[in-house]
Amino acid sequence: MRPGAASRSAGGASSRAAGEERALTSVAAGDRYEQPEDLPRLWHVTLSVSGREAPLKEVRRALEQLAHDHPFLLTSRYAGDHAEIRYWEEARDLHDAAAVALRLWGEHRQSAGLPPWEIVGLEVIDRETYHQRIAEGYGPPPATPVGVHPY
Repeated sequence: MRPGAASRSAGGASSRAAGEERALTSVAAGDRYEQPEDLPRLWHVTLSVSGREAPLKEVRRALEQLAHDHPFLLTSRYAGDHAEIRYWEEARDLHDAAAVALRLWGEHRQSAGLPPWEIVGLEVIDRETYHQRIAEGYGPPPATPVGVHPY
């Protein structure tokens, strides 16, 4: 062992014996780094909900609370009987991003005071597709201004 180096105890046990050097590995020239496929990616989510008419002030207040509770919320548009929520979600794959999106309304219904509406639409697209749509002029406009707005 090197002078001043401490050996690890059972909680962080080292696989090297005392005095054993650690083997170094190298990367051959020309080898390319490939990003692991299970790293989180950004997904653009559009969640649409609707139901019985609710007072606009209550819908707005609830969506503002949801935005506070879920800090990645970009924008919400609302009317008395429906709303659309757009935000970025970080997830390993589309399935994980969709699962989180499908739980969002129900999990925050009580804490944010959301209306008892049902989810009637969900779109989850990767970041590249989102930007490609914007560039081609057929995607949703970028979420500006950010925040909660009436239709």
